[in-house]
Amino acid sequence: MRLTSRRACCSALALSAGSGAAALAQDTTRVAPRPTHRTGVSTSAIRLDGEMREPEWQTVDSITTLVQVEPHQGAAPSGHTVIRVLATGDALVIGLRADNPPGTPTVSFARSRDAELTNEDHVKVVLDTYLDGRSGYVFAVNPDGARYDALVANRGEGEDSNWDAVWDAVTVRTPTGWSAEIRIPLKSILFRQGLTSWGLNVQRRIQRLQETDRWASAAPNIKVSQVARAGLLTDLPPFNLGLGLSLRPSTTVGAGHPGSDSSLTHRGDLSIDATQRVGANALASLTVNTDFAETEVDTRRTNLTRFALFFPEKRTFFLEGSDIFDFGLGLSETLRPFHSRTIGLIGDQRVPVNAGLKISGRESGTNFGALAVRTASVTGLVPASTMGVARVRQNVFRESSIGVIGTVGDPQGRTGRWLAGTDATFQTSRFRGDKNLLVGVWGLTMNRDSLAGGKGALGARVDYPNDVVDVALSYARLGEAFLPALGFVPRPGTQQYRLQANYQPRPTRPVFGLHVRQMFNEFETSLVTDLSNRWESYQVFTAPVNWRLESGDRFEFNIIPTGERLTEGFDIADGVTIAPGSYRFTRFRLEGGLAAKRTWSGQYTWRFGPFYNGHLDQFQVTSSWKPSAMFIVEFNGEHDAGRMPQGNFSKDLIGTRLRVSLSP
Repeated sequence: MRLTSRRACCSALALSAGSGAAALAQDTTRVAPRPTHRTGVSTSAIRLDGEMREPEWQTVDSITTLVQVEPHQGAAPSGHTVIRVLATGDALVIGLRADNPPGTPTVSFARSRDAELTNEDHVKVVLDTYLDGRSGYVFAVNPDGARYDALVANRGEGEDSNWDAVWDAVTVRTPTGWSAEIRIPLKSILFRQGLTSWGLNVQRRIQRLQETDRWASAAPNIKVSQVARAGLLTDLPPFNLGLGLSLRPSTTVGAGHPGSDSSLTHRGDLSIDATQRVGANALASLTVNTDFAETEVDTRRTNLTRFALFFPEKRTFFLEGSDIFDFGLGLSETLRPFHSRTIGLIGDQRVPVNAGLKISGRESGTNFGALAVRTASVTGLVPASTMGVARVRQNVFRESSIGVIGTVGDPQGRTGRWLAGTDATFQTSRFRGDKNLLVGVWGLTMNRDSLAGGKGALGARVDYPNDVVDVALSYARLGEAFLPALGFVPRPGTQQYRLQANYQPRPTRPVFGLHVRQMFNEFETSLVTDLSNRWESYQVFTAPVNWRLESGDRFEFNIIPTGERLTEGFDIADGVTIAPGSYRFTRFRLEGGLAAKRTWSGQYTWRFGPFYNGHLDQFQVTSSWKPSAMFIVEFNGEHDAGRMPQGNFSKDLIGTRLRVSLSP
């Protein structure tokens, strides 16, 4: 099974590499200057029809110089792409025309909001509205008008698609390809007031050819979301934000008979979310009687471990400005000092949120956010409680930062709960000219009345995330009583070492007659010990074969030696308990995937081999049938069959979804 956190290390090496990185003389000779594009200005309204008919479109500058990132880095694109940008008084309007190479059909089947567009034709636009090289917004659209938006996350290495904004896009199929017009209201994003230039990057995907073209920093080492390597959108005019007030009321009603002999019961709730711009740089949000019904249901997952699963935040109030509250380099599902899902949820039970207030923004290189929430009491579960979080992060150097975080309060109403911490990250996308390097350290301390033991945590990480060579080392030490009330910590009282060393070449010739786009030779290992250095668990994930073909199909084989030392037993299934003791076993995985460009596509996985003192087979299928963009059928299933000395067990998880999309 693939590790949740893929990289690992030791503290001594992290600190030593950190001091070396701080002293680096950055060689920028191989980094091309930032391309620039001048914004056009329109004094009249632009009607979105996807065709760029207005006269203003014909007089503005065009971006036409995209370059291949893959399959042939630096080559001219196979299809011609034109990008134009117009600014109106209250919005940014982006027009694009995407012509296909002769004889190359368009691959597009999604119409739903936030669909996964990576496996079909699309154009992605990234905006760095503070020009700080660290934060930004991602907007993408496919030929069928499906819209995707996200926050730049993990310092440009990822995207948080749970964030949603109000914006619009209209697309049109043309005889040579497709075209689109995108309107992004300035009320939907934050930006630094007074700037006349923003960071901008544009990327196009031609899925049939597995081709990616980009405007700025067209290199496999660089992701389009790394805004420090974006181009510049210049000559921006002053924008009119109006009152900057948005209101979203909602109501839920329900009625029914609790029993055959009972009378009809009914209930109703009214809630409201409001946001107010505080200048152009900050946003204040208010929620009253928050309605959880607006959010998407969590994906069901099978848990065969003794630790809690991590589920992401999906509520709008908590997602706005959520990137500001991120803490520490590489911390995600292994430790989060603040995880907003702890507010309003105790286990699987909802706790009403009476009111919440949040402000977040950026000013002069300082990122700031503060949050206060009051939850109601639930009889027999929790008393009413007030909680708060504050986060400040200061940008230093070109891409680095230092910051502090603090939390107070407890969702369960326990007294004396607080947390404080600091983190520092050195980051450069110009190491040895054009490589990525990150070095981070962090420390946390907390308190809770009647809690005994070590209440601190610290860690360090060195990360070299690049296209051909991807190496990372990390170390974390968590005290046995490090249980932050508003955080997520599945394994307190441990030391955690992680190492990743992946070699990912791109063959220039067929391999065994196969046209391979890229090989992922992976070695990832983790070791968890207690605070006395006695091992608790280890895992070595190896991928001797993990090939992605030019067609987009892929296949993989893994060997995964695993060890678990249990000081107490735990239930793996009803009536099946794993007894205390030391277990060492080796698991295997076979996996294949059909490219999403096909009418039938999917991924098929078989995990098999010893499991503790028995045997476990896991079969997983994720597939879809896409006869048209209007009609898509999705199916996913998992069957786990365990044969243990304590008894056999099986777990099944099946899901289907029929998508009927008349329009985006």
